[in-house]
Amino acid sequence: MTTEQTTSPPRAGVGIAAQGLGQSVRSGRQILTDISLSIAPGELVAIIGASGAGKTTLLEILAGVQRPAAGTVTYDGSAAAGTIGVVPQDDIIHRELPLARTLRYAARLRLPSSTGPAEISDRVAEVLAELRLTDRAATPVGLLSGGERKRASIAVELLTRPGVFFLDEPTSGLDPAIAVELLRVLRALADTGATVVLTTHQITDVDHCDRVVVLTRQGRLAFTGTPAAARDFFGLRSLVEVHLRLDEVTQPAEWPDRFAEQRPAEQPPRTTDDADVAATPARRVGRLRQWAVLTARNTEIVARNRLTLAILLGSPLMVLGMFALLFRPGAFEPTRPSPTVTVMILFWIAFGGFFFGLTYGLLQICTELPILRRERLAGVRLIPYLLAKVAVLLPLLALVDLALLGVLRGMDRLPPVGGADFAALYATLLLSSAAALALGLLCSAAVSDAAQATLMLPMLCFPQVLFVGAILPVPAMAVGGQCLSYAMSNRWAFEGLGHTAGVERLWRDGGSPLGPPLLATYGDSFSRPVWVDWLVLGGFVLLFLGAAWAVLLRRDPRRAS
Repeated sequence: MTTEQTTSPPRAGVGIAAQGLGQSVRSGRQILTDISLSIAPGELVAIIGASGAGKTTLLEILAGVQRPAAGTVTYDGSAAAGTIGVVPQDDIIHRELPLARTLRYAARLRLPSSTGPAEISDRVAEVLAELRLTDRAATPVGLLSGGERKRASIAVELLTRPGVFFLDEPTSGLDPAIAVELLRVLRALADTGATVVLTTHQITDVDHCDRVVVLTRQGRLAFTGTPAAARDFFGLRSLVEVHLRLDEVTQPAEWPDRFAEQRPAEQPPRTTDDADVAATPARRVGRLRQWAVLTARNTEIVARNRLTLAILLGSPLMVLGMFALLFRPGAFEPTRPSPTVTVMILFWIAFGGFFFGLTYGLLQICTELPILRRERLAGVRLIPYLLAKVAVLLPLLALVDLALLGVLRGMDRLPPVGGADFAALYATLLLSSAAALALGLLCSAAVSDAAQATLMLPMLCFPQVLFVGAILPVPAMAVGGQCLSYAMSNRWAFEGLGHTAGVERLWRDGGSPLGPPLLATYGDSFSRPVWVDWLVLGGFVLLFLGAAWAVLLRRDPRRAS
């Protein structure tokens, strides 16, 4: 590890005052009860307690990530939007990008829009030097050591020079030497004026702190003060046994009551009127800039992950090969058409576009929900986030759909249509893929991990097979099936492709005895103008993207609290 250091300008100290904080879960169980404490500007503070004591909940309430069920949190007069840095327990930053590139994207999302590229580069270099990561700037985040990734996670927040840092279990999983080095970094941040609040299971971390906050298993405040005062209060030479001392008492409220009796009167930090931290909006970059930055970052992540890129482009090529082997040429020959084969060809082309779009979108959000949650705290909006996903994935789908139709047309698996009709076929297929992509993003936003998203794939695909009208025409379905078919985006793609391919004329005039009876069972499915199908598919795109936005907004912890 290098020993280079940089002299940082002092930060404006931020004091915190919490009064009567309480929090409970939906079952009614109380997590925190009547927590009141104050933290002075520039202090390094540790929150300790047994598992389930509410350490992370208290940290998130102090940081404004959660709203308390009772009580208030106020900051002093120097606290304003953009002064809060939150570092979660997990190292939730993209691992595909080099560290310096990761920080550049983070800076462009956090710093004011007027910040130029040179200034951003200088800021990134300064933060790397401050956290002793300069020599790792070109290393992908995934190849950094545990301690380096933890410092990289801190570096993301340090870009805006916040006046207060909140860190959840920053030394968790680190070996003792790396943990000590990380605490030295946090100590240095506090010495430059930043207020640093952390939770920890490692009691030895407390010795590096100015103040310790001790919670009981019931979420009560047992003590707050200096580590030395805590040892005297609990009658311990070392705070390592503080959890045992708390559990020795027969009444859970004994230590909190004892501390309340002995607690000296604290002078809370100066606070502004209406300074509720949970209501303080984060400083935000404009929507267009956010969309541009997120789009560029998503593109680079996809390009650098060659396995993912190979799957995105390779799986459609494999499906195309199977289609070429499955469909015989000449099914759309006007003099000897094969009506049943044309139905299957059009359906599987429509389903192919749907399947590609769905699989492209299904893993996009659930695999980075923790990153999104963190960036929401930094002011990232949901609409630019979703549109950035579409901006990266839809061009890939456009290439795949064009290759699918082009190869099948060249191999005589499509009707001999002119340029305008081929463009109409392509537009229908691309809209179908876009609707499926939006559906995949919606489902990805609704689940919590990749395993759940994968389990949803067959549940989403089967209705798009059964209720589209290819296996059983829509007019021949039961009433319930007919109603459900309207909600299948693949139905409108299938019928739009059939209209452009001219299956009504082909089946009626082609000379095949199967044509007229088959056409009769489909009724007017292929008779509507194709632009009607396009409007419906476009409506599905907007509906699914809007629903994905609503789901993500509902999952925002600040809104849900």
